[in-house]
Amino acid sequence: MNDRAECVVIGAGVVGLAVARALAESGHDVLVLEAEESIGTGISARSSEVIHAGIYYPKGSLKGRWCVEGRQALYAYCAERGIGYRQCGKLILATEPTQLAQLDAIEASARANGVHDLRRLAAAEAADLEPAVRCTAALYSPSTGIVDSHGLMLSLQGDIERAGGLVVCRTNVRGGQWREGLWQLRIGTGAQEESLTASQIINCAGLGAQALARALGVPEGLIPSLHYAKGSYFSLSGPHPFSHLIYPVRQPGGLGVHLTLDLAGCARFGPDVEWVERVEYTVDPERVRRFHEAIRRYWPGLPDGALQPAFAGIRPKLIGAGAEDADFCAQGSPEHGLPGLINFYGIESPGLTAALAIGQAVCAQIRAS
Repeated sequence: MNDRAECVVIGAGVVGLAVARALAESGHDVLVLEAEESIGTGISARSSEVIHAGIYYPKGSLKGRWCVEGRQALYAYCAERGIGYRQCGKLILATEPTQLAQLDAIEASARANGVHDLRRLAAAEAADLEPAVRCTAALYSPSTGIVDSHGLMLSLQGDIERAGGLVVCRTNVRGGQWREGLWQLRIGTGAQEESLTASQIINCAGLGAQALARALGVPEGLIPSLHYAKGSYFSLSGPHPFSHLIYPVRQPGGLGVHLTLDLAGCARFGPDVEWVERVEYTVDPERVRRFHEAIRRYWPGLPDGALQPAFAGIRPKLIGAGAEDADFCAQGSPEHGLPGLINFYGIESPGLTAALAIGQAVCAQIRAS
């Protein structure tokens, strides 16, 4: 690794890799630094691997715009590169008449974001698609799918390296400052520390984005708060009757305990929402009771004892419990006053879907600067 790079991307999750790929393929000299032993071990490794259509987010939001753009780009990229994916579609269910207004709101939000293929289904029509489901009404989203997120990240890393970029793991950024027209970074592994200069830094550090911004000198008052929303998943042992993803209407802090499928056809449920004070990934087996209650509202036939603890993830929320979800936060020099630094905060779902669009947005911002 040289002691100078043009663009340094910090964080090798799916968003950091997509940003680095876009920059490298646009002719920039790119270095990706990842603190962990390999790429994609944080937020990106602990998701439902869903390709979202872009239906939940407020009109004009970064989540809405980048999700729709990213979804289209992601399907095309996976098809071109032979990455595993399936456009299986999903049902969003109202299980009570009082939830019908929420379906109306979701449908309106989808149209505002440019998603025009949602279809309203009566209970009988939903049962035609998924006979095991119980609901009052549903929305069918044919654009929703699933993807092999690890295969995707490996492909992005390959693109970076073919374009002349470099991905370095087990290396963290300990601090830095803008001096004499360049970023002077302190990087290291263990007790060793080195210096690295860069013209441009893109902070894609996920759960560590706020701490990194502080270490780079962003004023504290300009760094959004960070709240940990833990989500646990339970896998289903044995066969299941589903061919689509199944979602209840949205719940505070997330999308409810939904059913997702992997590319092997296995089913899992989650995530739920548990506000925690620290990052830890154990799944409490006692939470299965809440899962049973939530799932049986739309799948009464869930067998007793069929759920097994699977894994957990942490969403980097910019708001706490009880507040409306925040948009992605992309903070550049006009906001924080430091040249050559872009910070991404709160990149949760639909970050996987939006990743390729985020990469293109970063390229456009750097070209314009």
